[in-house]
Amino acid sequence: MPDREITFAQAVREATDLCMAEDPTVYLMGLGVPDPKGVFGTTVGLQEKYGPDRVFDVPTSENAMTGVAVGSALVGMRPILVHQRLDFALLSMEQIVNQAANWHYMFGGRGGNLPLVIRLVVGRGWGQGPQHSQSLQAWFAHVPGLKVVMPTVPYDAKGLLIASIQDNNPVIFIEHRWLHNVKGHVPEGVYSVPLGAARVVREGSDVTIASSSYMTLEALQAAEVMSEDGIEAEVLDIRTLRPLDQEAILDSVGKTGRLIVADTGWKSFGIGAEVVAFTAERAFAKLKHPPHRIGLPDCPSPSTPAIANRFYPRAAEIASAGRAMFGLSPTGIVEEPSVPEDIPDPSFAGPF
Repeated sequence: MPDREITFAQAVREATDLCMAEDPTVYLMGLGVPDPKGVFGTTVGLQEKYGPDRVFDVPTSENAMTGVAVGSALVGMRPILVHQRLDFALLSMEQIVNQAANWHYMFGGRGGNLPLVIRLVVGRGWGQGPQHSQSLQAWFAHVPGLKVVMPTVPYDAKGLLIASIQDNNPVIFIEHRWLHNVKGHVPEGVYSVPLGAARVVREGSDVTIASSSYMTLEALQAAEVMSEDGIEAEVLDIRTLRPLDQEAILDSVGKTGRLIVADTGWKSFGIGAEVVAFTAERAFAKLKHPPHRIGLPDCPSPSTPAIANRFYPRAAEIASAGRAMFGLSPTGIVEEPSVPEDIPDPSFAGPF
C-alpha cells in the first residue's frame, strides 16, 4: 500500500466520504457543513459529491437538529451530526442524554438500533474564551448508553470514525482543534480501529503516562525529556473514553508501578480522576508512588493569550510530575504554546 501523509482533518473527511459512498443511509448535517472551508476542512466538497439531500446545513437550533438526527437513526438512517464546538452541543443535552443514550435500555432492545455519530470540536481558543473552547468529554463519558471517542492521530481519526459510523449505538466523536492540521500516515480505503482499545505509542518501564487527544502529543514530548534523566516513560493513548480500556492501563501500571494521567479537560471530577480511581481499586499494591493527575485548573477557559499560556498544561508539567516521582526537581522548561504541524514520532501514525 502506498505510503502517504494526510492531515487529521483530511482523515476525518475521507472516513466520512468512504462511509457515504458505501452506505446510502449515511448522511451529514450541521452548521457550516457545506461551507467552502468545510468545518475546519473536514467536510470540504462533500455536498458537491453527494448532493444537498445527504449533506446539508441546518438552522441554528442545536436541540432541534439533534432531535432530527436521533429520529432519523431510529428509522434506519445513519446520521453524522457536526457541532463546530462542543459548547454548542450543550443546548442539545436533552436529546443526547435523555433520548439517544437511553433508548435501547428503555425499550429492552426492541426499539431498534440508534446508529448516530455526533462530532464535537474542543480545544484551545485563540481568544474564544469560556463559551467556545471547553473540553467537557467527561460529561459525556459519565452517561451510560453513549460511546465517547477522542483520537489523537490521523490514522486513528479515520479508523475510529469509520468504526463509529458503522456502530449501532450513539457515539460522541470529539476532535481537538489543535490536531486538525497534524499530519500522519493514513492508508487509503476502508479500515476501522476498534472502539474501546487503547494503544501503547511509546514503550517504557518506569512510569505510565495515560493520555488522550492533544495531550498524547505533549506526553510524547515529556517522555523524551524524562529519558534524558534515565526515566523511561510508557505513553498510552486511551483513544476511547467510553468504553475505557482499563486492562491496557492496568497492564502498563503493573509494569511501571507509576501513573500520570494527562487530560485536556478539567482536573477535578474528570477522566483523570476516573483512571486514578479504578487503578487504586484494582492495582493499589502495584503502585510505587501516588498517581498524579494533570488537567485544566478550576476556572473557566481564559480569553487572553497571556493567561491561556498558563492555563493549558504542557509537556514540561508532565515531565516535572514524572521527575518528582523519582525525587528529581522540576524541569525548569518554560514553553510557549504553538499549533503542531507534525507528529513528533513517525512510528506513532498507526499500524499499516
